[in-house]
Amino acid sequence: MSTTRLPLDGPTRRALTHRERVDWHDHAENQLIAPGLGVLQVSTPDGTWIVPPHRAVWVPAGIPHAHEAHGPTEMRNLCFPAAVNPLRLDRPTVLAVTPLLREVVAALTGAAHVPDRDRPLSAAHRRNLEQVALDQLRRVDELPLGLPAPRDPRLRDIAALLTADPGDERTLAELGAAVGAAERTLSRLFRAETGMSFPQWRGQLRLQYSLKLLATGRSVTAVAAACGYATPSAFIEAFRHAFGTTPGSYRKQAAHQPASR
Repeated sequence: MSTTRLPLDGPTRRALTHRERVDWHDHAENQLIAPGLGVLQVSTPDGTWIVPPHRAVWVPAGIPHAHEAHGPTEMRNLCFPAAVNPLRLDRPTVLAVTPLLREVVAALTGAAHVPDRDRPLSAAHRRNLEQVALDQLRRVDELPLGLPAPRDPRLRDIAALLTADPGDERTLAELGAAVGAAERTLSRLFRAETGMSFPQWRGQLRLQYSLKLLATGRSVTAVAAACGYATPSAFIEAFRHAFGTTPGSYRKQAAHQPASR
């Protein structure tokens, strides 16, 4: 994996088309990415994070990462010096976003609904807004939207199989037969390397995949089938438990949310 050091020069806003990628890179600064539309997948060597609208991801300085958009996506970025880390995090983390933080990000990145948007912010105004953003970041909650990447070659092979087809219904024993490892060994390795049981890891993979499909406008029934849920109601219940909303409500938000929100 080749990584390019890219500079971050102040707040930015960038539109990405569906499946558009930003290849592997890192920054000397800490980065806060808050999609205003669509869903952004952030990948690192240690795992992947799915970032829906109304959420943000903190990417610490020096962490190699890549982005991929799912659905038309607006990527809004704030940056802070490496020494400024109010979250004290050393890994990418998806965060809840308060209404005030969302409005501050919109103002700093020039989102369309901000009054007097054609009038550049003064340096003092920008500094004040950045301080408000830092204060809000100290108050946000971390969200369990990450999927750890296993390192054992056998687990990586299983992860590749399930990533290619999250609806694959094979048991761990059956997947173990495909990669040449015993179920007990694989179960122990999943817990040791990801901090999750295999069912938990696969459930997280399926939920991540569902977020990406819903952002493209797929129906709830189609997404449930593609993700391996026995029924749409089982999918709806798992989704509501994980994200606090229904797949249908989330789909409307991801696919149709104005870029200013």
